[in-house]
Amino acid sequence: MIWSNVIGTGGYLPATVRSNDDLSRMVDTSDSWIYERTGIKTRRIAAPEETASSMAEIASREAIARAGIDPQSIDMIIVATGTPDRVYPSTACLLQQRLGIRNGVGFDVQAACSGAIFAVSIADQYIKTGFCKTVLVVGSEICSRIVDWNDRATCILFGDGAGAVLLTASDQPGILSTHIHSDGSYEDLLYCPNPQVAIDAQKDEPGVINMRGNEVFKVAVNTLGRIVDETLAANGLQQNAIDWLVPHQANTRIIAATAKKLGMTMDQVILTLETQGNTSSASLLLAFHEGVRDGRIQPGQTILMEAFGAGFTWGSALIKY
Repeated sequence: MIWSNVIGTGGYLPATVRSNDDLSRMVDTSDSWIYERTGIKTRRIAAPEETASSMAEIASREAIARAGIDPQSIDMIIVATGTPDRVYPSTACLLQQRLGIRNGVGFDVQAACSGAIFAVSIADQYIKTGFCKTVLVVGSEICSRIVDWNDRATCILFGDGAGAVLLTASDQPGILSTHIHSDGSYEDLLYCPNPQVAIDAQKDEPGVINMRGNEVFKVAVNTLGRIVDETLAANGLQQNAIDWLVPHQANTRIIAATAKKLGMTMDQVILTLETQGNTSSASLLLAFHEGVRDGRIQPGQTILMEAFGAGFTWGSALIKY
């Protein structure tokens, strides 16, 4: 049997830090108000010249270096992003050019904050079927450019960054299973309009994130609880088989609810939310990279990744690292 194994991780965060105190000078909020409700203290903001592809390049080069492979051996590049450089070509094609890769194929995945899970799931299928041997998966987002900085309900949440993971074919267990879902009936609870392609000619909506936070929270907690059950059942595992939870970094209350479902303490959760905010499809891969880089995640351990995003979309990946 062919498995997908993780051989390298990488990450990138822009240099500019925007604190809760900075935001309190922009909108009616405070550090304590934000932290109590979200768990966020600071977030990173991309420089004007930075793009999803430029950040993806830095994260990818670190993953490639950590894996110790020739970039030309990469068969496929999948970039998860909701903030692409251009409508087309894809950010993956732009990243392919930046990395100097002349073979293989690249394409984008848009599943909002679940994008990294969807991309990992797709990569896993291509590797398991033998179509690809090595796949680069990247989540890269510049959320700061689609946030209304006058809307305290959303501007406090989001940040910018990129995370990357390299997967390769192996005869040893790696990705044990992936599970992805969507339900478009919730489309109006969390969305970002495309002002260039108006659905309704009478509506003049700016291209910024709109969110009904309380309703999103309720659905997210229940949905992530179900994906935990689904993942454990599919693998015939009990809760205590999971060594680390690596969640999408949206809100500490949502993350804590998932950890409780698994019977895990927060010490068993990789958290980057406090200093990075919600970087959408980049957040999960950035958290995974941090856990690997600082040595908390060790070979042989079992990792549960999970995410929830606009759509709604949600999913999980169970990995033997």
